[in-house]
Amino acid sequence: MTKKIKTVSSSKLLAESAVKGMQEVKGLDIRILDLTNIPGAVCDYFVVCHGESNTQVEALAKSVERETRTSLGEKPWHKEGNENAEWILLDFVDVVVHVFYKEAREFYNIEGLWADAPVQNYEYQV
Repeated sequence: MTKKIKTVSSSKLLAESAVKGMQEVKGLDIRILDLTNIPGAVCDYFVVCHGESNTQVEALAKSVERETRTSLGEKPWHKEGNENAEWILLDFVDVVVHVFYKEAREFYNIEGLWADAPVQNYEYQV
């Protein structure tokens, strides 16, 4: 009998790297939404968090970019929202990172729109 070795996909590693970047800047209510088994999903994972100020939202997005670049050599293919820092989107193709200002997160309700996706919750770690 052979033992099956479970491997972690590169998109899952990228999502977890984004989480680490968020945790470094005290991102709030960090979640990974697993879209891999959702028909018509635009990517494999959404990584979502929020900050309590526009400054923190900008810092969170920069930390995610820094962490993914240094740990995996990945940088976003596309970025949006840096102008007003209420919702910064970092598109890594298979992983899309959403960094919200708290009120914008509540308004757009990404988790509600993709409620059928399994969710993994993370907290800020020192």
